[in-house]
Amino acid sequence: MKTSVSDRTASSAAAAPAAAAPAAALATDRPRADAARWPDVAHGPRGSATRTAVTRLIVQRALAALPLRTALGDAPVTGDEGPLVRVHDPEVFFRRIGTDGLIGFGESYMAGEWEADDLVGALTVLASHLTSLVPRPLQRLRGAWALRRPSGQRNTLEGARQNIHRHYDLSNDLFALFLDPTMTYSSAVFRKRPVVWSDLADAQHRKIDRLLDLAGVGDGTRLLEIGTGWGELALRAAARGARVVSVTLSQEQRDLATSRIAQAGHADRVSVELCDYRQVTGRYDAVVSVEMIEAVGADYWPVYFDTLERLLLPGGRIALQAITMPHARMLATRTTYTWIHKYIFPGGLIPSVEAIAQHTAAAGLRMRENDGYGGHYAETLRLWRERFTQRPAEVDALGFDPVFRRMWEFYLAYSEAGFRAGYLDVRQLLLTRATTTARDGGLR
Repeated sequence: MKTSVSDRTASSAAAAPAAAAPAAALATDRPRADAARWPDVAHGPRGSATRTAVTRLIVQRALAALPLRTALGDAPVTGDEGPLVRVHDPEVFFRRIGTDGLIGFGESYMAGEWEADDLVGALTVLASHLTSLVPRPLQRLRGAWALRRPSGQRNTLEGARQNIHRHYDLSNDLFALFLDPTMTYSSAVFRKRPVVWSDLADAQHRKIDRLLDLAGVGDGTRLLEIGTGWGELALRAAARGARVVSVTLSQEQRDLATSRIAQAGHADRVSVELCDYRQVTGRYDAVVSVEMIEAVGADYWPVYFDTLERLLLPGGRIALQAITMPHARMLATRTTYTWIHKYIFPGGLIPSVEAIAQHTAAAGLRMRENDGYGGHYAETLRLWRERFTQRPAEVDALGFDPVFRRMWEFYLAYSEAGFRAGYLDVRQLLLTRATTTARDGGLR
C-alpha cells in the first residue's frame, strides 16, 4: 500500500532527513523548515546567553583536541588534520547544543547550520571520543541536564504500534529507493570488504541463510518470525519447506510482504499477521527475529524473552540478530531522550550483550552462540546512504521535503559512524532452552 503525501507528512513530522548538496561542497544554502512540520528545526531553542557561552567554550575546547578541522562562521579554519566541519551559524549552533545537547546537534544539521566535507568521517571521530567530549565533572551531573524519554514512547501494546508506525509506515516506496531488491533493512554479511552496490543482495541472502541455519530451519519446520520486514526471510524459509508465521506491527510492511509472498507462490506456507509478539499463540520449532529487540525497550525485555521461551517447542532453537552497544554506555543512557528517539526510532533502546545474557538466563534460555560483525553493518549503511543521497528528486516526488532528506542522511551517517567507531556492534545469537520445563512435560 502506498501512503498519501498527507499521511507521510504526519508520520515524518517526528522522524525526518534532507539530502543536501554533496558534502564536499559545504553548501551554505539552507533548507527552509516548515514550522508546522519541523517546529524545533525552524525556530530553535531560546537558551540563555550564559549557557550558550559556556557551551561554546566546552565544545570548542573538545573539538580542538580531536582530529578535526573546524571553521566557525567567517573565522579561519582551525586544526591540522581530519574532516572539515564548517559551522555557518555559530550562535544558533551552540545555543541548540547548550539547550538540547545531541538533539540540538542533530537539529542544527537538519537546519543546514553546519556541514562536513566527510559527514561520516566527522561523526566517526566524535563517536570514537564520545565519553571524553564532556568534562568528567559535567558527566557526573548528567541526570540534571539530560532529557528523559517521554512516557508516551513506552512500548505498551498501543505505544509499540504507534512507535513502529512512525518509522516503518513512512512509505514502502521510500525504503525501496535505497534498499536492494530483497527489501532487507538490516545488516548484510559480505564475502569480502570493501563492497559495492551489486554485492548487497547476495550479502543479505547470506545473512538470512546464516540465521535460518542457526535456527535449524528446514523442510517441515514450524517457524515463527518476529518482525516481518518486507518478507525476504519468510520467503527463503518457505523455499526450504518451512511453514512460517510472521508477525509485524507495520501495515505497510505486511501489505508488501504478503504481496511478495503470493507472487513467489508461497502463500500456502507463509502467514503474515498484524500482531504484537506478546499476543502470539502456538508453539514453534524455531523462532527468528532480526534487529527487532532494539524496538522492545528495556521495560519489556523480560516479557520479550519470556515470550520466546513460551513459544518454543522442546528442542527448539531461537536465532536473533541484534544491534548491541557496550554495557556501561547502555546503563548510562538507557533513560535518556535522544535525537534518534525524537526523529527516527521512538521508544527504541539498543541492548548490550550482557543485558541480553541476563534476560535470557532469567527466562530459562541459554546463549549458545554469539558472533559479531559490526564492520559489515558499516558497509551496509554506507551503501544505503550513498543510494539515498543520490536520489533526492525521487524522495521529493514522494512528498518528503528537504529537511526530511537532510535528517535521513544524518541518521544513516550517524549510524554508520557508530559501527565504524566500534561504539555499536551487530551480533547473531543462538538461544536454546537451558533445561526442559514443566511446560514440556517435566524434566527428562
